[in-house]
Amino acid sequence: MSLEPPEKVRKLQTALHAKAKAASDYRFYLLYDKLYREDILAFAYRVCRSNKGAPGVDGQSFADIEAYGVERWLGELAQEIRSRTYQAQAVRRVWIPKDDGKRRPLGIPTIRDRVVQTAAVLVLEPIFEADLQPEQYAYRPERGALDAVRRVHRLLNTGHTEVVDADLSGYFDSIPHTELMKSVARRVSDRHMLHLIKMWLEMPVEEEDDRGRKVRTCRARDEHRGTPQGAPISPLLSNLYMRRFVLGWKALGHERRLQAFIVNYADDFVICCRGTAEKAASVMRSMMTQLRLMVNETKTRVCRLPAETFDFLGYTLGRCWSPKTGRAYLGTRPSKKRIRRLCAAIRETTEPRWLRKDAEDRVAKMNPILIGWANYFCLGPVGPAYRAIDRYARLRLRQWLRRKHQKPNRAVSRWPDTYLNDTLGLVRLVLLARRLPWATA
Repeated sequence: MSLEPPEKVRKLQTALHAKAKAASDYRFYLLYDKLYREDILAFAYRVCRSNKGAPGVDGQSFADIEAYGVERWLGELAQEIRSRTYQAQAVRRVWIPKDDGKRRPLGIPTIRDRVVQTAAVLVLEPIFEADLQPEQYAYRPERGALDAVRRVHRLLNTGHTEVVDADLSGYFDSIPHTELMKSVARRVSDRHMLHLIKMWLEMPVEEEDDRGRKVRTCRARDEHRGTPQGAPISPLLSNLYMRRFVLGWKALGHERRLQAFIVNYADDFVICCRGTAEKAASVMRSMMTQLRLMVNETKTRVCRLPAETFDFLGYTLGRCWSPKTGRAYLGTRPSKKRIRRLCAAIRETTEPRWLRKDAEDRVAKMNPILIGWANYFCLGPVGPAYRAIDRYARLRLRQWLRRKHQKPNRAVSRWPDTYLNDTLGLVRLVLLARRLPWATA
């Protein structure tokens, strides 16, 4: 959550975290009453509002709520929670295309359910944050994907050059409810809070069939597994269940015995080893079977550096060459897949259907995409990727200008780099790279 919580909410979170940290076996028995506190619900609404997002199955949007009156809407919701008449609605399912041609399911709860779930996260996250392992980097304060990439890089450079590049099949849809609720109940004994979480896990899913008709299914309730991606509570619950694997790996002595270290981000993880990757992969498969999770064998492999490379969180890790000395070293660079994805986004902003827009509008659309990409891909020798992207962005913008002004030839002379970058203000990533001490722009 990027928003800063109000003072009273922050003090509550600090107190909950301190208690959980001080007593590892303490179970919190009075949490439900925090959900309908005015300050917590109001902040939860602000968080959901800042994330924007589409309406759920009820069709209610943030504009509808604001027209109705936010305070009035939150007051009625607080009364439902207080009187324990609150009931979760179905989740609207949409499908997000993946790079491999497949689709990833995304669940969109109603705004009402998102607000209550966010309020629950505000209360529960400080408790479980005390228990999550240092190997887990996703959805946590002051941690992120770049920290996970840096950790893997450090392990590679300390001799852990055999890597189990693992992949789980449908992790979020596979988490078993019974085992997950045991993990929650280890810290939470408030039966009303536990009932809410169970209700959210079993929410029906609504989607359109081939004929455009709305169909509801209850797969999660029937199969007793899965948490919908897109629900505010899901990241916390997914971290909590993955903790079982990470903690078990260390408690059973596999980390020490095999010199094999896990780095985990959401459902992605690698195991960096010193010559024991095959054994580590076998043990990992056995543990995942016990956890009732399925390893995707087509995407899981053992990678031996420096002869091979592997991708992790958008970066390719493997052999790189210093442009100054020509020497090889183990480093990171943006993966080809992520570069292609960025080029596709640039291409979309400069398609012919936008010819009625002006050039400044197109540049205003392209710049945040480029800057956001560069803010994440800032580790390792980023210069070659930045230069290639700069060339492609200028090429696409020139093609768009040529179509708009119906000038078939001389695009470069009519719209030189100086015009695109200095006059129109198109971002140059190579200039950003020069600010990075490790970049080779």
